[in-house]
Amino acid sequence: MSFTELRYHTLDEISEVYERLQKTFRAGKTRPFDYRRRQLHQLGRLVQENLSALEAAVGEDLGKPKLETVGELNGVIAGVRYAIDNVEQWARPEKVEVVEDFKKGWDATVYKVPHGVVLVIGPWNYPYILNLGPLLGAIAAGCTCVVKPSELAPASSKLMEELCARYLDPDSYSILNGAVPETTHLLELRWDHILFTGSGRTGRIVAASAAKHATPVTLELGGKSPVVIADDADLDLAAKRVLHGKGQNSGQLCVSPDHVYVPRSKQDAFIAALLKHYDAFWPDGPFHESARWGKIVNPSHHARLRALLSRTKGEIVRGGRYDGEARIAPTIVKNVVPDDALMEEELFGPILPLVPVDDMEQTIRLLNAQTVPLVLYLFTNSENVKQQFLERTNSGTLVINDTTSQLAVYEMPFGGQRDSGYGRWNGKYTFDTFTHLRSYIHVPLAAEPFMDGRYMPYTDGKYEAMAAIVKAPLPKL
Repeated sequence: MSFTELRYHTLDEISEVYERLQKTFRAGKTRPFDYRRRQLHQLGRLVQENLSALEAAVGEDLGKPKLETVGELNGVIAGVRYAIDNVEQWARPEKVEVVEDFKKGWDATVYKVPHGVVLVIGPWNYPYILNLGPLLGAIAAGCTCVVKPSELAPASSKLMEELCARYLDPDSYSILNGAVPETTHLLELRWDHILFTGSGRTGRIVAASAAKHATPVTLELGGKSPVVIADDADLDLAAKRVLHGKGQNSGQLCVSPDHVYVPRSKQDAFIAALLKHYDAFWPDGPFHESARWGKIVNPSHHARLRALLSRTKGEIVRGGRYDGEARIAPTIVKNVVPDDALMEEELFGPILPLVPVDDMEQTIRLLNAQTVPLVLYLFTNSENVKQQFLERTNSGTLVINDTTSQLAVYEMPFGGQRDSGYGRWNGKYTFDTFTHLRSYIHVPLAAEPFMDGRYMPYTDGKYEAMAAIVKAPLPKL
């Protein structure tokens, strides 16, 4: 299937869509659960009835193997099913059961109400789960939503625009395409929530723009997600799972294993295991047709990765070959020091630096000296080591003995910490992100005799009565 050049929406079209979605939300159209479930069902049909076209589009953009793409779309379908089955339960008002005795008749309740008109700015590397995933959460929450996918994945972005217009209610949901000017215009509008996935540099621009309107923002920014190989790790299995994680989308994944801290005495054994699985994954080499090895998104990203490899002081064990400006072979680099060129920024490509360390204390010091990653991968079977990492390190997620599998657990929140972002989404947590918790009380008129002490004139007696409450004994420890 071939795709024409991506057409960017005009600024007037963007403003028109924004006003239409505002009008829809104010009319209350998206709030009924029957409407939400129908739109979620339509989103599921969109994926199921256009699987081949969706695979072809991302294949054109990234050369991504169909198996990886269908896995991404499986995440969307799983989220749709989960939301259809649970949206009414998620949105059910919650009575506040534990209140002081004198407030028990006030019917204290927390209502789950949609934020309003929300904006999703998605990335190019996983165009479906990171664009349609937040969209399904907005639908479940009862919001209207604009999704702005990346212009760096034009085939996928164009197809999502066409399919969403065909399957979803255009008065409530819209895909708007463009580049920097169009995104800048979107950010000048007043949204009720913005969810952004991308680089830290762009994330700061999004946050600053949102601050002008006091708009809440969720940022998923990635970062250098490290792998730690503990002394007791199964080196063979760790090598297989790390290499698999690094190979996803040619390393262009926000939770891709970025670099590996390995005991100095075990670096050679770990390399031997990596090479064993390298040969098993790509028996004819990564550039052979049978390998289905994807491409780097564009020549500038390709050039950035080549430049990093040219500057490293580490030793290339395997890889380092280029296929024009399209692909880079998976590359293993050993004896990388903490201040090496490969450690300066998130790699976002198929390069795996191995950083030898002397002990776990040095590893923890190095981890705490770098920016907080989106995920930390730890290979160990030691409960003591696990507890050390839970208590002494920071990350958005901690994964034991695997890489990237946390993305399959849509029942858990997904998000970063500090440098890797803030806020969370995934499954119910996307619903929560786009939902306002509206507090409610109904103070009965019959309570008036008990409220006399709050009214003026203020007297010494009223003061002493209030002070007695403040001075009452604290609960015993």
